[in-house]
Amino acid sequence: MGVHQKIDRVARRLIAQHMPAGFPTSREILHFEGLNGPDGIKRKSPAKDEPWHYVDPTDQTDRAILDMINDHIENMAQAFRERNHERIAFEAAWLAHAIVDGLTPAHHYPLEAKLEELRGGEGLETRRTTKEKLLLPGTTRRMQLRNNWEFWGARGVMTTHLSFELGVATTIAPLRFDDVSPTAKEYKRMEDEPFEAFFLETLHDISEMKMYEEFTKAGWTRQLARETRAVLVPSIIRAVMLAWYQAAAKAKR
Repeated sequence: MGVHQKIDRVARRLIAQHMPAGFPTSREILHFEGLNGPDGIKRKSPAKDEPWHYVDPTDQTDRAILDMINDHIENMAQAFRERNHERIAFEAAWLAHAIVDGLTPAHHYPLEAKLEELRGGEGLETRRTTKEKLLLPGTTRRMQLRNNWEFWGARGVMTTHLSFELGVATTIAPLRFDDVSPTAKEYKRMEDEPFEAFFLETLHDISEMKMYEEFTKAGWTRQLARETRAVLVPSIIRAVMLAWYQAAAKAKR
C-alpha cells in the first residue's frame, strides 16, 4: 500500500548526511521493494524461503525477525566493505522491510498459530501455491466456508490486518516527517551497542500502546490516526535510519 516505500524515502532523505558518500539513492533502494522485495517472494514461491515478518512482543524466545534483521545488518556492512553498491541497496531495502513489518502493530498478531488452527494443524510450509495461501481447507464444505469467512470475511483475520495497514497508509500519505531524525545520542549508541536492543525497546513501546487491539474494537479512530502520525511511524523511521547507520558504522571497524 506504499507504506514501505514512503518510509524508505523519508529515511533515505533524512539520513543522507550521516552515511558514506555514494550511499544508494531512494530509487536504487526501492528497486528491491515490491516484486523484488520480501512480499514478492510470497507471490513468486509461496512457502519456499519466504520471509515471515511477524513477532510476539511478549515472547522473548521469538527471535526469528531479530535474527533476520541482524543478518541484514551484517550483510549490509560487508557490502559497504566490498563497495558493492547494488548489494548495499538490496540489504538496505530488505532490512528496512523487516523492521517496518516487525514494528507494525498488525504484525504482532499471532498469525502463524491462527493459520495452523484454521488449516487443521497444517504448518505454513504446506502453503506451497498461491491457491493454498488464499483458500483455506476444511474437513467438510461447511467447515471450509467457515474457515475462509473467519480469515477473509468482514472482521476476518486478514481483512482486519489489511484494513489497519490501509489506515496507516492513508494517514501518512500527505506527511513529510521532517522532524523525526534520531538524536546524536542514538547515533552514538549504534556505534557501541547492537541494534537489537534499540529495536526491542521500540517494539515494546509500540506494543504497549495497544493500537491493533483498539482497532479491532473500534476501527480506525482519530486517536489511532494521531498515534500513527506522532509516535508509530516516526519511531519506525528512526529505527530504519539507525539500522542503516549501524551497518555503515560496522563497516569501518
